[in-house]
Amino acid sequence: MDNSNSVYGRLYVVPTPVGNLEDMSPRALRILSEVDLILAEDTRTSGNLLRHFEIVTPLRAHHKYNEHTTLSVLIEQLKSGSDIALVSDAGTPGISDPGFMLSRECRRNGIVVECLPGPTAFVPALVNSGLPCDRFHFEGFLPPKKGRQSRLQYLSELPETIVIYESPLRLGKTLSQLAETFGGEREASVSREISKVHETTYRDTLLNLSEYFTSNQVKGECVIIVAGMEQSAAVRKDKYAQYKGASILNNLDEVDDCTAQTDNDF
Repeated sequence: MDNSNSVYGRLYVVPTPVGNLEDMSPRALRILSEVDLILAEDTRTSGNLLRHFEIVTPLRAHHKYNEHTTLSVLIEQLKSGSDIALVSDAGTPGISDPGFMLSRECRRNGIVVECLPGPTAFVPALVNSGLPCDRFHFEGFLPPKKGRQSRLQYLSELPETIVIYESPLRLGKTLSQLAETFGGEREASVSREISKVHETTYRDTLLNLSEYFTSNQVKGECVIIVAGMEQSAAVRKDKYAQYKGASILNNLDEVDDCTAQTDNDF
């Protein structure tokens, strides 16, 4: 149900290139030129982009450190009829970047939010991985500390391909943790410098990737794609769950019966 107010301005969520300026669409350029204000995650990065395309629209910082305190002002500005565009450093705002809170508040206040299609890092990384991409789980950045291990354990049991964002400084450590939790033989890929001259995708097991990136430092934000748990492995895990903590002697016959079955029995 559309409860928007036609008198209000509009919030445009505008994707920007993740590396190649040729990915900036004509529609995105037009909107950034026509709106009354552009909100940017980093005004220096976005300022360079706007200068390149000779866009002179006023620019204001909007990031995770100030979005709580600026929401009410921005909503009133939109209600007064101003059109505002939201951009991030690269890619689509709201995907592991600021944007969700403002979009939600606009919806609550009957303000139209229009998101343009455009660049995002994980789609080319997912397609280039060679892993199934008909269904996938987008995780984004993992928790830095609290809840990280439990989250990894949860992800390790998902049947869908998993998408993870990571900093190049933490890449080796994260891949090592993934190999330990998921199993070193799980297939994965790492993509970096997407759409840039030195774009590279590495495909191997988690163990081999963790060893390589622990020894080799890379630059640029990275996208890790990990194969989901095979259904046969998931079934076997559930099959043996009943024996956890049970007496080995009491359940020896049952275990023997279970292990005697072939893969086809599962």
